[in-house]
Amino acid sequence: MGAFPGQEASVELATIYEISKILSSSLDLNKTAREVLGVLSSHLKMRRGMVSLVQPNGDLHVVEATGMSSEAARRGRFRKGEGITGKILETGVPMVVPDVAKEPLFLNRTGSRSMAEGRVVAFIGVPIKVGRETVGVLSVDREVENAPFNFESDVRFLAMVANLIGQTTRLHDRVAAEREELIQRQHRLQKELQGKYSLENVIGRSKRMQEVFGEVHQAAPGKSTVLLRGESGTGKEVIARSIHYLSPRKDTPFIKVNCAALSETLLESELFGHEKGSFTGATQERKGRFEMAHGGTLFLDELGEISAAFQTKLLRVLQEREFERVGGNKSIKVDVRLIAATNRNLEEDVAKGVFRADLYYRINVVSIFLPPLRERREDIPLLIDHFLDKFNQDNERKLAISPAALEVMLKCNWPGNVRELENCVERTATMTRTNTIQDVDLPCQQNKCFSQVLQHYGQAQQVIPIAPVAYTPEIPADAPSESLAGDDPAYMTERERLVWAMEQCGWVQAKAARLLNLTPRQIGYALLKYNVEVKRL
Repeated sequence: MGAFPGQEASVELATIYEISKILSSSLDLNKTAREVLGVLSSHLKMRRGMVSLVQPNGDLHVVEATGMSSEAARRGRFRKGEGITGKILETGVPMVVPDVAKEPLFLNRTGSRSMAEGRVVAFIGVPIKVGRETVGVLSVDREVENAPFNFESDVRFLAMVANLIGQTTRLHDRVAAEREELIQRQHRLQKELQGKYSLENVIGRSKRMQEVFGEVHQAAPGKSTVLLRGESGTGKEVIARSIHYLSPRKDTPFIKVNCAALSETLLESELFGHEKGSFTGATQERKGRFEMAHGGTLFLDELGEISAAFQTKLLRVLQEREFERVGGNKSIKVDVRLIAATNRNLEEDVAKGVFRADLYYRINVVSIFLPPLRERREDIPLLIDHFLDKFNQDNERKLAISPAALEVMLKCNWPGNVRELENCVERTATMTRTNTIQDVDLPCQQNKCFSQVLQHYGQAQQVIPIAPVAYTPEIPADAPSESLAGDDPAYMTERERLVWAMEQCGWVQAKAARLLNLTPRQIGYALLKYNVEVKRL
């Protein structure tokens, strides 16, 4: 502070303070260098300023400048030892040119200075150092009004500024190096993860699917019951097969049963088998799926759809690992690993009394949640390529997909998940007349998408289509159904169409499902959703 006499010292001290704040405010080196030069220009009346930094090839390039055009700054490139700026880089020593017009070494490479201005312009340059290494040059032009002029204070001041810039450069390089190392480490970990956790016939490079793959690899070698949870179409059966084939039971049977496709009586016979003559049509003894899966794996899909009465029977089998065939009294012991799957909220069903709590705890040993497709969008292009390759092989075609069509498919929420995506690819590929699928070829661009009328999460929000349908706002769930008789179904709300179909079919859910082109399970969901009381005739 004592080095700067009077008011000049005060100005320079304030300038140093302001520059230090600028350099510590951001890691954007170009931005801070530009602001530093602006401060030098306004506070110390320096006409032009340049911050030049060494590039990877060893040359010195102007990265920021004031008092000249951007085109002039781009011409500011120097090799080591070339001109005054190159000499400063080579020697690491400050240099002053009292009058640039009289200095033969001064190259004026930027062309921003007019040597015929009639004014004496001095050039002052100081090295920017990181440790002992010179990494750049800070240089300014200053008009000299009185000769001779003492440049010592200017050099000392600019050396302090250059020192601050050098520290910022060191920090910037360190942060950049750490960031690059972090990125490289992340890439290595991702490659290791992809190499370690992958499943045959299952496509998924997203973080969510890699987590699922890791859980599958962890759970497969054991004997614990596995519960696969996720929306319809997320690939629960494929994951179940992967667990089986990664387990010690891979050479034993893998037996699957869709619990939602069978009534309670048929499901009991299907799982436990029956004795000859146990019911009408039982002309011979038949083994159940539990016996067929002995030593292997039994996959019960849609387990959440079984009735309360059958839940009790299934619980006993899972606890005792033995059962009797329908119509028999002989206990049969089996060694079966159970994998169950459901798209229902079992916790909610347990709270409502729809699903037994003891069975819930029995099957919910190892839970694996499969993410919906909308939460793993980075896998969509891979899945599209897979399904398109499959279509091309099956149909001897060479179809490709355009970037515009891919962009449209990436934005879809896919309430039907992977199953819906596969159907969409196959449907679009079948109807495309050229060799490239364009965005206009997609059903959603032609108002023919089956899922557009579904709610965002789509699990139990099934719409009841009767074409053509003029959709109107939903009416309250407690609206009277008696007023619906004789109405035109084409102009009903969803609840009205549901009640109309049930009345037409004598309140038989299976018949109403066929009338509306739905499954019995979907009819059940719709009745619950709209709070429709089923009449007993």
